[in-house]
Amino acid sequence: MKTFRRIAFVLLVAVMPACATTATTSSEMGQPEWVRYGTVTNIREVIQRREGDPAGGALAGAIIGGILGGGRGPGALFGAMGGAAVGAAASSGSSERISYEVWVRFQDGGYQAFVYAAPPPFRPGDPVVLTPHGLYHA
Repeated sequence: MKTFRRIAFVLLVAVMPACATTATTSSEMGQPEWVRYGTVTNIREVIQRREGDPAGGALAGAIIGGILGGGRGPGALFGAMGGAAVGAAASSGSSERISYEVWVRFQDGGYQAFVYAAPPPFRPGDPVVLTPHGLYHA
């Protein structure tokens, strides 16, 4: 009985840290406000597309399903058929993500890109100012 209690205690001590979450916040006090002035040089639209490959997914699913189904006999056949169906379904479809890179040349000689998920509020030639809070019209 003592051994069971010891094992339970060790497991409890090992698992307890996994039951907690940690949050970190920060704030600045007394930091001087800095700014960098610059001009938007160009804006680049980046389109990232993902296309599924149902044939490749079916093949991979059939192989994995056949192995998990026992490797031979009816179990392997049913595993391969089920795996092929799941693999084809999981690999079908497509998606598209658009982002915008705003390139800025700063007066201090620096050059930097800022990425936006939506169309940015800037145009090439716009004067801008970079602060600790982001990029704004000057």
